[in-house]
Amino acid sequence: MIKAVFFDLDDTLLWDQKSVKEAFVATCEAAREKYDINAGELEEAVRKEARQLYSSYDTYAFTQMIGINPFEGLWGDFNDDHDEFRKMAEIVPAYRNEAWTKGLKALGIDDPELGLELAERFPAERRKKPFIYEESFQVLDELKGKYKLLLLTNGSPQLQNTKLEITPELVPYFDHIVISGAFGRGKPDASIFEHALKMMELDKDEVLMVGDNLMTDILGATRVGIKSVWINREDKKRNEVLPTYEIKHLEEIFPILEKLED
Repeated sequence: MIKAVFFDLDDTLLWDQKSVKEAFVATCEAAREKYDINAGELEEAVRKEARQLYSSYDTYAFTQMIGINPFEGLWGDFNDDHDEFRKMAEIVPAYRNEAWTKGLKALGIDDPELGLELAERFPAERRKKPFIYEESFQVLDELKGKYKLLLLTNGSPQLQNTKLEITPELVPYFDHIVISGAFGRGKPDASIFEHALKMMELDKDEVLMVGDNLMTDILGATRVGIKSVWINREDKKRNEVLPTYEIKHLEEIFPILEKLED
């Protein structure tokens, strides 16, 4: 009998990819106004530089373990109470600046001042652009009261809480919110799922995990024996990680829950 549903946040309830994309579009457009460049090409160049730089820092292993991606590094402050986060907070100003400046250079523009301007603009644009999938509230409205709800998200507490502050309507639905950076390990580590079960005072058989990422949400749930629902909106190919269920739209969770009631 299912008593609780655990939800991932980014690209499950919050449309983070769209928010990042729109922030890139707005920031690159500012560069296009100064130089006649292709904004899409600049975005690609900055994404590439950001990935390379991000993986070169000493903090990379920690960001992998907690689950923080390079584009979150382009707008998060990481003023969290942890040595590794403190290191990240020191690194990110130069990281952002360099990612944008090198991205411009890749397009033949040597303008460090503009690089700095764009590096500062991107976080402001990202904060202005929170997107939530239209079905998220509908589904949460339906579930609230019938099931306990827990939000299980990878990331920096400061950054994930910022995302929740700019979409405040989401927070009241949840009995608990677990953020990997506050717990100390991220999905797919079994311990964060066990911690969530303990908080809810539930057994693994009483929970359903819903998430968009096979390698974090679904793998982690599988490791502790929690049934999982993979929300695959973009028709991604499966890998070796097998979810219990696969859906394309969040509302498809209802027939699954009904089936599990029987």
